[in-house]
Amino acid sequence: MALLVLGIFIFLDMHLVRAVAPGLRSSVIARAGKGTWMGIYTVISLIGLGLIIYGFGEARATTGILYDPPVFLRHIALLLMLVAFICLAAGFLPAGRIAVALKHPQILSVKIWALAHLMANGETSSVLLFGSFLAWAVILRISLKRRERAGERVLPVFRSSVNDILAVVIGLVAYGLFVWKLHEWLIGVAPIAMG
Repeated sequence: MALLVLGIFIFLDMHLVRAVAPGLRSSVIARAGKGTWMGIYTVISLIGLGLIIYGFGEARATTGILYDPPVFLRHIALLLMLVAFICLAAGFLPAGRIAVALKHPQILSVKIWALAHLMANGETSSVLLFGSFLAWAVILRISLKRRERAGERVLPVFRSSVNDILAVVIGLVAYGLFVWKLHEWLIGVAPIAMG
């Protein structure tokens, strides 16, 4: 469990630098350039992500159960994940009406993903992982609201409604692939018991 905690700490701290210590990011960019900052950011984030992946796999084998969610929550979690995939796709595309309405669709996608997994999983390692990401997304959204109020432009600007159709199609396809096989291949757990 220690590697999981360390990975979460490294990964999420790196992704909160701009929210909690904007001066650090600015000073590194001023001294060494944006490319250097992006390199440091990428390397540290990948180290954190690697520790999360390895640590979660290790912790799942020995973790305890905090709660046993009822089956109906797992069904709701599956539905929420469909919404999360669409939000995620909308966040990566040029802004359509979905992105503009949601303001920060990628952050909302992480919140939905984390909440859905907390609803479906009661193991200590799962609660730690998904609870941490949910807290991170909430903190980041609060930070973005503050930056918006300070006059910084952080909201998406509408480009085309075609991107909404693309977000729905990409989200549906990705969701279908994850439910069908990818989740089991990548995580080792099938979201739906087949056969």
